[in-house]
Amino acid sequence: MGGWAPGTIAVPGPDVPATHPYPDLTADFAERTPTAEEFATRRRVRPRVVSAATGARAAARRGSFGLLRLRPGRDESDLRDALHAVRRNFGGLRQVTVVNPKGGAGKTVATLMLGMAFGRSRGGFVLAWDNNETQGTLGMRAQSDATGRTVRDLLRDLERFAGGSGRIGELAAYLRTQDDAMFDVLASDEAATAGEMLTARAFRELREVVGKFYKLLIVDTGNNVRAENWQAALDATDQLVITLSGRNDSAETAARLLDHLEQTGRRELVRRAVTVLTLPPHRGDAPPRRVESHFAARCRAICHVPYDRHLDSGAPVDYRALSAPTRAAWLRTAATVAEGL
Repeated sequence: MGGWAPGTIAVPGPDVPATHPYPDLTADFAERTPTAEEFATRRRVRPRVVSAATGARAAARRGSFGLLRLRPGRDESDLRDALHAVRRNFGGLRQVTVVNPKGGAGKTVATLMLGMAFGRSRGGFVLAWDNNETQGTLGMRAQSDATGRTVRDLLRDLERFAGGSGRIGELAAYLRTQDDAMFDVLASDEAATAGEMLTARAFRELREVVGKFYKLLIVDTGNNVRAENWQAALDATDQLVITLSGRNDSAETAARLLDHLEQTGRRELVRRAVTVLTLPPHRGDAPPRRVESHFAARCRAICHVPYDRHLDSGAPVDYRALSAPTRAAWLRTAATVAEGL
């Protein structure tokens, strides 16, 4: 029979040029060979349009059985942006240090709320650390544990973690897990008759150990800026957070602290600092404008968080009891802090 079978060469007559059933691919093979970079572009797809998950827009979607899909409103979009900022990779261990020499200025509450905001958003690897030189209250306000161990217990047993030894499970015996808030607390001594004040060397040795297991340290500080461990914490700081209660004495003490930091070679740390102002319980008690303008002029950002009765109780914080505005405000604050990390 005439013709040709697949994969064979036809034999033409004397006046017909020879042809091959398949084209010659060798000429441009190199030009069209796919690369690994081209293969990787399969992941570079535009994110799908996100529908609103809260509020009236989400209710409209549910009411239409998914036929009506509205984009998130401004508040929801802002919170999603904040969540993205908090979750980003910082590129290594980072430390946030919370300061104000005035007692009752909200340092401990800010430490716990930032721990919650970062912990829940990042899925853990966040440690809130009470670096008070003697007696601190972070452990009192945090969720308690069965052992009640403190930073001094860990300091006494640091040899267990020397030279790269020790595991996270062993370190956990010295910490207080905050359950659904997804961060841990390293408490300071809670007895007024504790031993000697912590030194700068003690802070550095503790940080070397906990820094092997955590990606973010949020350090609560005492009220003595001359204490060695206070100074050591500032030296290791990536992002400074200044807390204000809105009271004049709280603001003036913080302002004088900024003067001290600038005079001791930490001007850049002040310039990049974030001020957190807790709003008073009544609108009529709003802080003076000059307080806000002073710190806004000296620091990178000023964040406002609402008064929350539960946080003002002095009792251990039940993170589930926090109001929605409180949780949202601290997430936004954490996002602002994250920008400096």
